[in-house]
Amino acid sequence: MASATATGQRLAGRHILLGITGSIAAYKAAMLCRLWKTAGAEVQVVMTPLAKQFITPLTMATLSKRPILVEFFNPENGAWNSHVSLGEWADCYVIAPATANTLAKMATGVADNLLLTTYLSARCPVVVAPAMDLDMYAHEATQQNLRTLAARGVRIVEPGEGELASGLSGKGRMAEPEEIAEFVGQLLSEPKEEKKTLSGKRMIVTAGATIEAIDPVRFISNHSSGKMGYAIAGELASRGADVTLISGRTALPVPPGVERVDVLSAAEMYEAAVKAFDTADGAVMCAAVADYTPESVSATKLKKGDGEMCIRLRRTRDIAAELGARKGNRLLIGFALETDDEEAHAQSKLEKKNFDFIVLNSLRDAGAGFRGDTNKVTFIDRSGCEELPLLTKREVAARIADRIEGLFAR
Repeated sequence: MASATATGQRLAGRHILLGITGSIAAYKAAMLCRLWKTAGAEVQVVMTPLAKQFITPLTMATLSKRPILVEFFNPENGAWNSHVSLGEWADCYVIAPATANTLAKMATGVADNLLLTTYLSARCPVVVAPAMDLDMYAHEATQQNLRTLAARGVRIVEPGEGELASGLSGKGRMAEPEEIAEFVGQLLSEPKEEKKTLSGKRMIVTAGATIEAIDPVRFISNHSSGKMGYAIAGELASRGADVTLISGRTALPVPPGVERVDVLSAAEMYEAAVKAFDTADGAVMCAAVADYTPESVSATKLKKGDGEMCIRLRRTRDIAAELGARKGNRLLIGFALETDDEEAHAQSKLEKKNFDFIVLNSLRDAGAGFRGDTNKVTFIDRSGCEELPLLTKREVAARIADRIEGLFAR
């Protein structure tokens, strides 16, 4: 077996969808998920309803660091768990354990739960690790189903032999997590082919917070880390776009293939964005830009006095509105971070600033907002809204890039 280091190098950054079905072997899925996470992969778990009787969603959510998906939609708020989006997201779909019942449904195209509909939508390699009693595994119906799946390109990690939950001994034990992890690592050993669908396009991305000086020591700013904007810039560049990243102060590394222009204030970002937009095909306005700046900046540190201090502020120039006025046939995408009446404020901003679509965040959504690595957004355009589940910022960036590709293709 290859070393853990080699497996990690193959899996780092990969998207693995882990399907868990109703088998006593479901406990092994916890270790499998942990192995992949340790190797640097992103893991999203999909469970059948019966699987919850063998291992809890809380266990898998803790290990995968993602909410577990079981139903087609969240009955509390109606949010849809899109099997299509899951199938597009994954680099590999691994169903472990795969029961005789699930294998039969896969072979015949039954789609009565989220795990199975996702299988039918998957565009990536699919791997199954069967787990069942020896007579069930040896039955001709199960063997025929496995042959059918193999003929369709499904990879099968053969079960092992040994003591089974029934007390019998024979072939049917799910392969060990290390074996499955190594199998998937080898399957994904070829570098992921990068999409070059944006080759020849020049894009601007603004990111991070601006800093508005009060004196040489103090300033007005906000909590933006720049992570969302940097993820978008990196994703667009990976698809072949020529990207200029206009960035406020941040400790983030420049994404590969991206040209960064460093700015501090809203005024500096305005000048840089307007200049770059002249030769661009589109822009994504992700920066958290100050709406107000001190009317005057003290040349020396302001001293504490006995009374109150009043700092007079003036409006900054609206970068997005200016680009919207100059837009012509170029693309313009905006962001809205709201705390109340979120959709109404975003719709207003969409129209006022002439955006093609706007990405809405609400600080009331857990896992969304500043500094974290996840985000929960809603895409809004003139035809309606698309609410996405909680995703990593990298995944949100990919969804944004998909939309931009679609707009360019019109």
